[in-house]
Amino acid sequence: MQISANIVDVVAGEIYPGTVRVDGGVITAITRDDARYDTYLLPGFVDAHVHIESSMLVPSEFARMAVVHGTVATVSDPHEIGNVLGVAGVEYMIDNGARVPFKFAFGAPSCVPATEFETAGDEIGVDGVRALLARPEIRYLSEMMNYPGVIGGDPMVLAKIRAAHDAGKPVDGHAPAVRGEALRAYAAAGITTDHESFTLEEAREKAELGMKVLIREGSAAKNFDALLPMVSQRPELCMFCSDDKHPDDLAEGHIDALVRRAIAAGVEPMVAIRCATLNPVRHYGLDVGLLQPGDPADFIEVDSLERLATLRTVIDGVVVAERGRTLIERVDVPIVNRFAAHPKRTEDFRVAGSGAMRVIEAIDGQLVTRALVLPSGNDADGAAAIESDVDRDVLKIVVVNRYRDAAPAVAFIRGFGLRRGAIASSVAHDSHNIIAVGIDDADICRAVNTVIHNEGGLAIADGDVVEALPLPVAGLMSADDGQTVAARYSQLDRRAHELGSPLRAPFMTLSFMALLVIPSLKLSDRGLFDGERFAFVDLLTGPTEQ
Repeated sequence: MQISANIVDVVAGEIYPGTVRVDGGVITAITRDDARYDTYLLPGFVDAHVHIESSMLVPSEFARMAVVHGTVATVSDPHEIGNVLGVAGVEYMIDNGARVPFKFAFGAPSCVPATEFETAGDEIGVDGVRALLARPEIRYLSEMMNYPGVIGGDPMVLAKIRAAHDAGKPVDGHAPAVRGEALRAYAAAGITTDHESFTLEEAREKAELGMKVLIREGSAAKNFDALLPMVSQRPELCMFCSDDKHPDDLAEGHIDALVRRAIAAGVEPMVAIRCATLNPVRHYGLDVGLLQPGDPADFIEVDSLERLATLRTVIDGVVVAERGRTLIERVDVPIVNRFAAHPKRTEDFRVAGSGAMRVIEAIDGQLVTRALVLPSGNDADGAAAIESDVDRDVLKIVVVNRYRDAAPAVAFIRGFGLRRGAIASSVAHDSHNIIAVGIDDADICRAVNTVIHNEGGLAIADGDVVEALPLPVAGLMSADDGQTVAARYSQLDRRAHELGSPLRAPFMTLSFMALLVIPSLKLSDRGLFDGERFAFVDLLTGPTEQ
């Protein structure tokens, strides 16, 4: 293979016209010339932190969609499937990803289960982490979400970090709103990155401690605009990531969109491109080429450094995408799962009481929530059922244990804006029980039971009308091709908006309402959880807390 274009050398920091020669999947030579070319060659993009499972696609299908946008590699934390199937789930991701020409750098999940306050399908202890880190496909210890355990010196948490250091592999962080002395203790434990900064000041503080700042723009959490100044201020410490990307968004764009936005906002093209190529490759020690002689031939050809339209994507010397079309063939997708919940009854979702109650407030575009205290609507009768209040946008939210039969946890939430019906999902970070929000118990029950019937997936119930997207692989991913999944998901997303939700991504936002390690108030299958106290709290408040 031989390609002539303007070559973007991210290592030397220069752009020049020339020709790249490839033989046996390796760049054998790069020669300069004085010709004028219309297109540019640059290293392929890397998503520096993503949970493939959140795309609802298995790795092979994720790759087929991502290469169209110039992505050649991902730093992938498989803790979603790890929480369902343990080490076997991680191995499933490795095996499926190895069947396509794409560079998956998987991590060893550090927090399975994420906390002791929820029910997961499996666990990965210190021995499991150590065994995974011994595998060449495992390049790092995945995000250490148990930041209280790190800061407090929990022996098991520190043993997992030590196992990564012993293996010579970096440790990813997860420290939302952790500042000051607590942050210094967290970084001192050997945590090298963080993708949870919500403000520029928080990101700067982490950078001052030497932590790499992963600037996230996913389907739910959108921190790009707030953190973009970091790219110009500390470019050597910045990377781009999606964290969680739904299939409809992946169909539209990936890391290319972030590089494009950064350049449009005034960031130097070389600086922006390095955040998506050089920085993650070097930090994680990836076997991904940087468009240098002797490197693996992993690069993309684009039309310009402004539009960044990918004309073709090359991985190990093989053209895997061309002008918006993937060239990676589909592979068979075996079904693996763990689902034991039985259908629920409408009365299972009833909750009674009176007075004031704690209410979760969802924030569009963020994983954090607010904790509110609002009237329940029942002034005196403690035996009366508490119902959703559509006018106040205070809706019922439930979490149903999917690994064994148990009574649902019930609470209330503001921000979803539904005027009728209910939505439900078995994608509920991190333990992936069934989560639902809705107007009345009957629709909530129908949506939940549809997910149970399909042994995983998304569902909408609006009276007699029920729609679903089955996710039979671990209750997280589809076995279908990416475009089909994207179309089905887009249909459900539209229906959720038709039911009244103003959220940009209602299902994605719903999936994080059970994520206990992100403050402030969340709901697990065991009850309402205060992420700042790191403890359960009652739905109904006492008189001194009102």
